[in-house]
Amino acid sequence: MKKSALALLLAMTTTAALADDAQITSELKKLGVNEIQITSSPLAGIKTAVTDKGIVYVSEDGKYVLYGNLYQITDKGAVNMSNKLLFEQVEKLSNQMIVYPAKNEKYVVTVFMDITCHYCHLLHEQMKDYNDLGITVRYLAFPREGLGGQVAQQMESIWVAKDPVFALNEAEKGNLPKELHAPQMVTKHYQLGLQYGVNGTPSIILPNGELLGGYVPPKELLKVLQSL
Repeated sequence: MKKSALALLLAMTTTAALADDAQITSELKKLGVNEIQITSSPLAGIKTAVTDKGIVYVSEDGKYVLYGNLYQITDKGAVNMSNKLLFEQVEKLSNQMIVYPAKNEKYVVTVFMDITCHYCHLLHEQMKDYNDLGITVRYLAFPREGLGGQVAQQMESIWVAKDPVFALNEAEKGNLPKELHAPQMVTKHYQLGLQYGVNGTPSIILPNGELLGGYVPPKELLKVLQSL
């Protein structure tokens, strides 16, 4: 009897949670939000919604929405919980990144880049300097003109190439791929960039999930990483 009662209680709890999630999804869709993933949050009575527009915090009835970063106060200072959650999404794409590893790796950064971006080119030219400082650089694609242009197709061709590192190096020299591909992998990268609030390139994600907008020289980036 006790096991049956426990099973019933768990079933009721699960059903209630699903009902809350359905209500939240329904309300958010009224705002034009399409891709919605509901999870719990550290706040009582509030759930986290990871959407194609970014992360929002929603009341269980879906009637109230908080937009912005959620911080947790710790002994070491404020921790950005929103970026921490988004960083988990970044790591899920780790097998799709073009990686330039440091031999004596101390830090790993992830960079949203565009092959037509001057400052991305400047960053790429200094890859050896980043690597020599122990910084591994991982690239995700973020075509600034959006997914409907030729750049997105070119970047898809680079990312799906047999040797993506070689293909990207060639593109940075001006040897762009001739064969174009519909942006499938690049679409995932681009949408994640939008969720992160990326609006330009390069945008650098630090190991703690924080986002740095713009080009940062190797030694300056090392100082930032050492301060974390």
